[in-house]
This record gives sequence, structure tokens and C-alpha cells, in this order.
Amino acid sequence: ATAFSPTITTFVQPQPIPNPQDFVLWSLFNAMFCNPFCLGFIALIFSIKARDGKIAKDLAAAGSYGRMAKHLNIAALCLSIAATVVGIVLLVVY
Repeated sequence: ATAFSPTITTFVQPQPIPNPQDFVLWSLFNAMFCNPFCLGFIALIFSIKARDGKIAKDLAAAGSYGRMAKHLNIAALCLSIAATVVGIVLLVVY
């Protein structure tokens, strides 16, 4: 007589790869309203490249372009806020 033991099957789910962000709307806002030294426009270009990389399933390039767009957007927004504050202060002083 042969004894059969129960078969145990395990399924390993692969970790989902997160989609990189492209920040297109933020870049568009900065290109239209907060564009010191054309940083908003350059961020928009990198955002579009990140979106193209997501469509082409090149997630490494899309992540790199998305991070660059985020950093350019932060720089554009900070410079615009600083210029606005300096402009208001100079207006009030004079």
C-alpha cells in the first residue's frame, strides 16, 4: 500500500512595480504662471518625457524624468514665491 501525502502549493505574488509620477499638471501650472528662468517650461518637457516613458513601459527612464520634473517644479515654485515676496516688500517699503 502506498500512502499519499497532501500536496501543498504556494503562490508567490510578485511585488507590483509602482508607476512613476510625471507631474504634468504641476509643470503646466508652473510653465504658465511661475516660470522664472524658464524652469517651468523645462519641467514641462521632462514631465512629457516621463509620461512617454510610462507609455513605452520604460519605468526606469520615466522615474528619472519624473524626479527631474519634480525638482525643477520645486525650484520654479520657490523662486516665484521668493520673487513675489521680495516684490511685495519693495512695494510696501517704497
